[in-house]
Amino acid sequence: MNTILRKSVLGIAGLAFTGGVFAGPVAAHAADTTHAAKPVSVTVQGDKLIPHGVQGTQSRIDLDDEQTANVKAIIAATKKAGMDERAAVVSIATALQESKLENLGHLGDRNDHDSQGLFQQRPSSGWGTVEQITDPEYSTTAFLKGLKQVDGWQDMPLTKAAQTVQVSAYPDHYAQWEQQAADLVAQHWNK
Repeated sequence: MNTILRKSVLGIAGLAFTGGVFAGPVAAHAADTTHAAKPVSVTVQGDKLIPHGVQGTQSRIDLDDEQTANVKAIIAATKKAGMDERAAVVSIATALQESKLENLGHLGDRNDHDSQGLFQQRPSSGWGTVEQITDPEYSTTAFLKGLKQVDGWQDMPLTKAAQTVQVSAYPDHYAQWEQQAADLVAQHWNK
C-alpha cells in the first residue's frame, strides 16, 4: 500500500473512531453498550454487503428485542422497496448511528432539533409527520427514497451514501457501523 493511501486510510480510521466517541444524536443516553471491534473483512458476505471493505475502527452494540425487531422492519421495508441487501446495510448502519436502532420520540432538551425515530428524521425538514417518522417501515422507506436519488450510491463508501441522504453534522460517523450492519443483514435477510 502506498504511503499516501495508507495515511488516508489511517486518517479516516481516526476520524471514524473520534466521531464514534463524541457524537451522535443519542450521545446523551447514559447507558451505552457500544464497544469497538477491529475492522474485519468478511469472506462470506463478500462484495455484496461490504463492497469497499469497512472504513476505520468498527463499533458494535448488543441488541435487545426491540432493536432486533427494528432491524427486521428495516430489512422488510428494503425488500418491499425492491432494493437489495446493500441498501439494507446502508440503512441499518445509518439507524445504528442515528438512534442505536431505537425508535426514539422527542428527547426534550437532549433532542437534536425535532429529530425522531430510527433515522432521526425531522418533521420540519419534510421527512413526514411525527407519527410517520416514528413508524419503522415509513421512516425506512423515506430514507430509501432519498438513497435512490443519490446517483451511484451503490458504488460509494457507506458513509458517503448515508451522509448524502442524512446531511449529518457528523458525516464520517456512519462508517463505524458497517460491519455490524452487514452482519445483521446476513443474519436476518433470508428469515
